[in-house]
Amino acid sequence: MKRDEDLKIRLKIAKKKIAPEKESPAQSNLGQAFKMSTELVSAVLVGTIIGFILDTWFDTKPWLIIIFFFVGVVAGITNVIRSAKKIQK
Repeated sequence: MKRDEDLKIRLKIAKKKIAPEKESPAQSNLGQAFKMSTELVSAVLVGTIIGFILDTWFDTKPWLIIIFFFVGVVAGITNVIRSAKKIQK
């Protein structure tokens, strides 16, 4: 019995040492801002790349690049708004 109790105490001590520290609110907000900006930029970039690829296939330069650029902008803004609503909750 003594061994079991000793083991439990040692495990509790080890878990306290390993437990990650909580993030400060400033770090959390910075992470959220970085995530939202990355979502916006990546959506615009993906839309532009898709437009470029389709333009080279259909030989319609620059129309599909322009169209998919704006589709990427709309998708990126929609993602940022969705993320901001989640944060507010």
